[in-house]
Amino acid sequence: MTAVRVKICGFTRPSDVRAAVVAGADALGFVFAPRSKRVLTIPRAAELVTGVPAFVSRVGLFMDQDYEAVSRILDRVPLNLLQFHGAEDAAFCRRFGLPYIKAVSMDSDRAVERAGQEYTDASALLLDSHPAGGVGGTGVVFDWSLITQSSLPLVLAGGLEPGNVRQAIERLKPWAVDVSSGVETAPGIKSEALMREFIKEAKRDY
Repeated sequence: MTAVRVKICGFTRPSDVRAAVVAGADALGFVFAPRSKRVLTIPRAAELVTGVPAFVSRVGLFMDQDYEAVSRILDRVPLNLLQFHGAEDAAFCRRFGLPYIKAVSMDSDRAVERAGQEYTDASALLLDSHPAGGVGGTGVVFDWSLITQSSLPLVLAGGLEPGNVRQAIERLKPWAVDVSSGVETAPGIKSEALMREFIKEAKRDY
């Protein structure tokens, strides 16, 4: 099986960005959703992304923000992948000319099917435990039996941490895993040790 990709989301400190890169994260997430505990100002985000080297994805998380608000951020912060957590339709998601991921609230066994039918050009669907309109990072695991097959790559999120990520990968075989609170000591404050352990578990051989 191809090694699973790892995204760590919700950075607020340059030191944590550096530690995640050294640990081997494939993608780093920066939150712009106003309701999140990990929301960044534009200047702070611009500072943080300078620490992300080539071949590590810089992902911006948005939720129900208008076109102008997202565009202002993209003018100042060099992101290369967008992640939408709100009621954005596919036409909105593709307006920015960048690849995008659509978050799916896993509230039924039809959630993946419905999202796959609507967001046909998404780079992936991110399956999370947050309620509709939530921004994730809750630390809650959803019912994995609700996941169904999709033609789109699936990113597993929701309550992952070093102690359960290997079980999740072996059982569900996602394209990627996404963690935020599972490697934190407080919202937005990452633990270098937990990030290293999470990535080690996610990427270790069977």
